[in-house]
Amino acid sequence: QAIAGYDQRDSTSLDVPVPDYLAALSGDIEGVRIGVPDEYFIAGMQPEVENAVRQAIEIMGGLGAAAQRVSLPHTAYGLPTYYLLAPAEAAANLARYDGIRYGYSHEGSTDLMDHYVRTRAEGFGPEVKRRIMVGTYALSAGYYDAYYLRAQQMRTLIKQDFERALEKFDVIVCPTTPGTAFKIGARSSSPVEMYLEDVFTLPLNLAGLPGAVVPCGFAAGLPIGIQIIGRALDEATVLRVAHAYEQATQWHQRRTSL
Repeated sequence: QAIAGYDQRDSTSLDVPVPDYLAALSGDIEGVRIGVPDEYFIAGMQPEVENAVRQAIEIMGGLGAAAQRVSLPHTAYGLPTYYLLAPAEAAANLARYDGIRYGYSHEGSTDLMDHYVRTRAEGFGPEVKRRIMVGTYALSAGYYDAYYLRAQQMRTLIKQDFERALEKFDVIVCPTTPGTAFKIGARSSSPVEMYLEDVFTLPLNLAGLPGAVVPCGFAAGLPIGIQIIGRALDEATVLRVAHAYEQATQWHQRRTSL
């Protein structure tokens, strides 16, 4: 509620009315239509995760919501689409970073070019450098149409999947990740494994939709999350469903023993 609304200094913000989000937290989801996407229950998913998510959907049904299956056919392309578009945008934006106007700045450079090189080499971490290189490649002459343009086209198809589904349903409920939360450092040696953790959370971002994640269980002492996705600018319904589920369960009060 505090950060919602139009900001004339932010070109990405929309000048639209802001609803009272707190008033939406009624705990009542009677009649809410829930779509459960088939594509979010994939081979290789941790069984405990699928069971916990399906049990959470049953609890929502017990609160008066009506759940039905729905298809989001382009879900599988969300991961590669994002990891072309995001690095491309990162590469384009960070090309401006020179360490002179803001941010980290190397001291002791011999000339301007040396300053640029040292600042960017020292100031960017391995993942940032990786994304700049991938994005620069995707935007380069001869590869733009084959990679970046096709990724934008796929983004449109993903967005249309959600729009069609949300004409019939008020929210879409699905797992947050295929497995439980992993231990710190468990994926750090493999960037691809880390990227795969995002397979369920990237499509709604590509479609420009709001989403919320709440705890819905544990497996081997590690937490499981359920994701609630709503229509564009309908955060109130997303928060309403998330709040009602949390009031009916105790998972958000449990902590993992570290």
